[in-house]
Amino acid sequence: MLFSSLTFLFGFLPAVLLINYIIPKKYITLKNLFLFLASLVFYAWGEPKFVFVMLLSITVNYIFGLLIHRYRESAIASKCILILTVLFNLAIIFLFKYLIFFLTNINAAFGTNFTLPSIHLPIGISFFTFQAISYVIDIYRKHGDVQKNILNVGLYIAFFPQLVAGPIVRYETISEQIQHRSETFENFSQGVLRFIAGLTKKVLISNQMALIADAAFNQLSPLSVAFAWLGAIAYMFQIYYDFSGYSDMAIGLGKMFGFQFDENFNYPYISKNITEFWRRWHISLSTWFRDYVYIPLGGSRTSKPRLVLNLFVVWLLTGIWHGASWNFIVWGLYFFLFLVIEKLFFIKRFKDSALKTILSNTLGRIYSVAVVLFGWVLFRAETLTSAITYLKNMFFAANLTDNTFLQYIQQKKIFLLAALLFSTPVCQKITSYVKQKNNKLLTVITDISSTVIYLLLFFVSVSYLIKGTYNPFIYFNF
Repeated sequence: MLFSSLTFLFGFLPAVLLINYIIPKKYITLKNLFLFLASLVFYAWGEPKFVFVMLLSITVNYIFGLLIHRYRESAIASKCILILTVLFNLAIIFLFKYLIFFLTNINAAFGTNFTLPSIHLPIGISFFTFQAISYVIDIYRKHGDVQKNILNVGLYIAFFPQLVAGPIVRYETISEQIQHRSETFENFSQGVLRFIAGLTKKVLISNQMALIADAAFNQLSPLSVAFAWLGAIAYMFQIYYDFSGYSDMAIGLGKMFGFQFDENFNYPYISKNITEFWRRWHISLSTWFRDYVYIPLGGSRTSKPRLVLNLFVVWLLTGIWHGASWNFIVWGLYFFLFLVIEKLFFIKRFKDSALKTILSNTLGRIYSVAVVLFGWVLFRAETLTSAITYLKNMFFAANLTDNTFLQYIQQKKIFLLAALLFSTPVCQKITSYVKQKNNKLLTVITDISSTVIYLLLFFVSVSYLIKGTYNPFIYFNF
């Protein structure tokens, strides 16, 4: 079930909110049970059989959590249980997400003839499995109390706002909120506005950019240089508004139910270098790999060869996490290359130099956007060969422009301008400026205008959904 679907907006969500708030706050266990069951219904809406995979993950990780808590005083025993936990969770991901890819490459490399099984990918398996790992590791590190009630573990892993597309919620972030959360009118109203903002991003910008991107990347005839660039830029905006929109909706939904989730995006396209970009993009995944892989390996406080190795491991895993394809692996190593160059030759060496100043502003932003744009071509293309072909078209296509390019520019210019504008913090700065003025009349006018704008955006978004406009979602694949 998509957040940006009429079934969710006018059926599932209102019903769940109504029942949740009918149940008195003092019956927190009953509220948790209801939200857990509602989350199972949400997940089972499209593929009921995969609910059992998630239930298995919840049960086994609950048991591992209890075992680590019980044998905490024994360093060897607790570490062995932790290793088993990681192996179990990785085995689930490998079975459903990578086994076919692995066997295909084994057959190609060694001439074997392993039969490829028919395995469908459970939606959001990478997200909820990483949360399950987080639960056990945080107990091992004493960053959260063990949950002796399996229902609480189930709610943490299966809670529907972040179940299929994140943000990846750390156990230590909401362990207290499971039993003690604040359901207030202020939180609820903030959540509604945040949800509408995310819905608008998804329906009115991402979906429109998808039309351009899909036309460019799926075009069989040769592309013009202009249309190849337009398609790449459209995809850059599509994936940002698609994923950040879903994150906004998830954070908004969490607030409606009294949960506070961490931010997942912070205007990544204004970054001055690639290191900064990955501090702003998919923050929950970046911090997960930092805290559970990069730092345990030694982080950056080590020798240069070990630093390179640590970065290599993290970005190889990041590429693999995104999907069973060489495109994703190359995409991860592509960013590894730029991060190594920055860390070893630029960011530290020119820390206080004039060159650092130049790289930190306009030139740095141009460099970052260019690197990210070409990276998204690798990410979007079906194969490495098609990615290389597409990149060639961006520079060496026979025609500089064509009618298709002009047609899309004419039809989607408003959406393209909106995508550019809202990928920067311009509106946020204007709002902050108004608040700093501390003018009551201006604040009232701003609040009323903001409410009217949000309502209009919601009705326009719904009208697009009613018309049955194109409504894909990229991160369901992960």
